[in-house]
Amino acid sequence: MKVALWQASPTNGEIETVFSAICQQLTAAAAAGARLLLVPELILPGYNRPDLHAKLAQPLDGPWITRLREMAARLDCGICLGWAECDGDRVYNAATTIGPDGAVLAHYRKIQLYGGVEKSSFIPGDQLCPIFTLEGRKMAMLICYDIEFPAHSAALARAGAGLILVPTANPAGFEHVQRLLVPARAHEGNCTIAYANLVGPEGDLIFGGLSVIAGPDGQPLAMAGPRGEALLIVDLAASDAVPEGLRSAQERDYRPAGLPPPG
Repeated sequence: MKVALWQASPTNGEIETVFSAICQQLTAAAAAGARLLLVPELILPGYNRPDLHAKLAQPLDGPWITRLREMAARLDCGICLGWAECDGDRVYNAATTIGPDGAVLAHYRKIQLYGGVEKSSFIPGDQLCPIFTLEGRKMAMLICYDIEFPAHSAALARAGAGLILVPTANPAGFEHVQRLLVPARAHEGNCTIAYANLVGPEGDLIFGGLSVIAGPDGQPLAMAGPRGEALLIVDLAASDAVPEGLRSAQERDYRPAGLPPPG
């Protein structure tokens, strides 16, 4: 199975421009044989636009997701993206995965809100993403800061997720996340992690790019640069082929706290 990752320029509230760009990237991903396109955090309506989060947020059955479902089905390629969701008077930093047939496969609300913008705009989620299946592969989602907490990805990996999709909006200056933490989480969990970041300015924030797909050996299968948009396409057969000796032994060797040392 091939997975595509789009390192995108910030939305800045230009909704129709974003839909046009998503369609373009989804078309290219489908033409390359990808079955899923991963898109960054809050691509709708924009990450650094707290003035628009509550104003433009939509429910899961609203026009944004309906339109994306139709697009995915028409192009026969799934999509996972971050967006602002409203549920009654509550607004969430959410991510949704839509299958190539247009069905909603999973929906998730970010647990670990980061910084003043997010905490002023959103209510934190209260449960991890359910495991879902696409093309016979078990998957799950986290959003940006969530991946920096090892327990979240570890729980998903233990539940069977072989691929964790992470829409993100990581600013420049925090490149250790892409270079170190995401590969470490993949190795710890014996899984593949796809981390799709924004790149370039939005208001007073500059996003750092370096979107990455890391395999279970902790090595990048593909990585974008720190400047400019990119479309990465990876065949997950490459992660399947990682030798057992390069995979983490943590699950096998784990000893609960409080046990005396061996011997």
